[in-house]
Amino acid sequence: MKQLGLGIHNHHDTLNRLPPATSQDQPPFGPAASNWGASWMIYLLPYIEQDNLYRQLQIGGGTGYGNTANGPLFTNLQIKTYRCPSSPLPLLTTSGVPGSGQLMLPTYVAISGAAPTAFAGTAFTETRWATPGGAAGCCSGGIISRGGALVMNSQIRLLDITDGTSNTMMVSEQGDYLQTQNGAKVAWNAAGPHGWTIGWGNSNSTFINGQVISDARTFNTTTVRYQINLKTGWTNAPGNCGAQGVCDNTGSNIPLNSAHSGGVNILMGDGSVRFLTDSTPLATLAMLATRDDGLVANF
Repeated sequence: MKQLGLGIHNHHDTLNRLPPATSQDQPPFGPAASNWGASWMIYLLPYIEQDNLYRQLQIGGGTGYGNTANGPLFTNLQIKTYRCPSSPLPLLTTSGVPGSGQLMLPTYVAISGAAPTAFAGTAFTETRWATPGGAAGCCSGGIISRGGALVMNSQIRLLDITDGTSNTMMVSEQGDYLQTQNGAKVAWNAAGPHGWTIGWGNSNSTFINGQVISDARTFNTTTVRYQINLKTGWTNAPGNCGAQGVCDNTGSNIPLNSAHSGGVNILMGDGSVRFLTDSTPLATLAMLATRDDGLVANF
């Protein structure tokens, strides 16, 4: 995670903006909007010693999903920086990326903000959020927020993190199995079934006040809605994307989770790595996930 922090800061130093959490290839991230562009992990490649791979990619035309020239480059590729060594999740997922076979399943996820309900009991009201169309299975997503540091289709600068970079998290973990109501273990995280490369399928980056977006899946990105390591009791496969935001393809509100005892690691905006315990109040987690709520997060 420390390497991820260095990479994100190098990206900012070079381009004067943080990478988008997930994008549709629209400018300035690519030549034109195209469904299911690239994740933040694609844009970070030149800054984590993976520039050779990045130079081989075609940026545009569905960089992380629809571009058939990129699919073979992704097949079976492992980038250790994007996986927690202690995660028990499968290394690969069978992807629908054209021209590819199996793709790496990452265990780190960008934080785009927090659901408005997560701020219950505080003085802050989050208005920059959207809600899915409501389908239980694919393709709906869950509640999504653009109040964080790494935001879909956005150019957030470190100066925009007015709460302070040491008080705002950028990346955390989704590295363990969840368990459904029938006891099944499921490898659900924000990468969904398509792996580490896929971006967003929507060009809208200015949604507010619960605006309905028919497909709110923000691959490789999460909006904080639940407490850390809430792993059990989820709706049986394929889950419930619309009501819970926790499902196989893919939930935008899958809880931060890990195989570590008692909590998860988080990467802060200043590049430091902290450990948050399971007992961290949800409101505190929401404050850390938001760049400008003006509240003091004691953690």
